[in-house]
Amino acid sequence: MRPYFRSEVTSVGSDATDLINGGVTIFFAEPCPTELMEVSIVHRTIQVDPQRDPYPGDVLRVGESEVVLTAVGAAAGDNLRNLGHLVVYCNPNAGQVLLPGAVLAAGEIGTPSPGALVEITPGVS
Repeated sequence: MRPYFRSEVTSVGSDATDLINGGVTIFFAEPCPTELMEVSIVHRTIQVDPQRDPYPGDVLRVGESEVVLTAVGAAAGDNLRNLGHLVVYCNPNAGQVLLPGAVLAAGEIGTPSPGALVEITPGVS
C-alpha cells in the first residue's frame, strides 16, 4: 500500500528518547515550537493526503520500527495534516485515555536517526 503521509526526521529532541522508551512518541513538523523541540521527533513533511485521516488498523513506520494504530483521537487527522503533529502512545495500559490529538498503537517505536522516514499507510481492509 502507498503511504498517505510521509516525512523525513530532521532532529530528535534531547528528552525524546526517554519519552519513547516510556511508550510516548511526539512528532512535530518543522518549524517546531521551541518549547516542544526537546521532547519531539522533528520532521519535514514530504507528502500528506489532505483528505485522509488516520484510522485504526493503519500502519505507522518510523525508520525500522512499525506499529499498528488501535485508536485515533478526533483531532489527530487535522493535527497531522496542518502541523505535522501526532502523539503516539505505544502499548498503552488498559483504560488509557485517548486524547483528541493522539493515537494508541500496538508495538514499539525506536528512536530514529535524522534522515529516517516516517510513513503512515492504510491498513489491510
